[in-house]
Amino acid sequence: MLKNFIKPVLIFIPLAVIQLAVIPLISISSISPNLVLVLIVYLTLKNGQSYGTFLGFLLGFFLDAVSGGIIGAYMLSFTISAFIAGYFYNDNKIELNTESFYFLLILSISGCVSAFIYGAVSNSNSDVNFFLMLIEEGLLPGLYTAVFGLPMVIFTSRKGIV
Repeated sequence: MLKNFIKPVLIFIPLAVIQLAVIPLISISSISPNLVLVLIVYLTLKNGQSYGTFLGFLLGFFLDAVSGGIIGAYMLSFTISAFIAGYFYNDNKIELNTESFYFLLILSISGCVSAFIYGAVSNSNSDVNFFLMLIEEGLLPGLYTAVFGLPMVIFTSRKGIV
């Protein structure tokens, strides 16, 4: 059981460094993708909902610890996003969900949910329009995250990355 979580944590470390150091440089008007979420959604679609939910909780905790933001914001958003992505898990359709453009659809849904929850939890401004926040904090970062999931679809071999 522990062996199933060591490899994702080892992959998480360089992704977290890239997420915290490089991604802010390519953000467009404070809209940035989430590379850690790409890993979480991919592994959720490979291994199931309960595995992905726990992995989202674990990697969210680690990212909260190293990012210096509000403790629990990434943890909550990754846990809920992995739970939602887990609804698309099916033993018979693992390859279809991870190696086709369905992955981008699932990633964009999970990315929108994750970005909206993270934005809602970490936003300290009380006079924010809900629909503006839904678009700026949810929809746009989710779609930007799906763009970064495109190489996973294009370059994934039949044996899988992880």
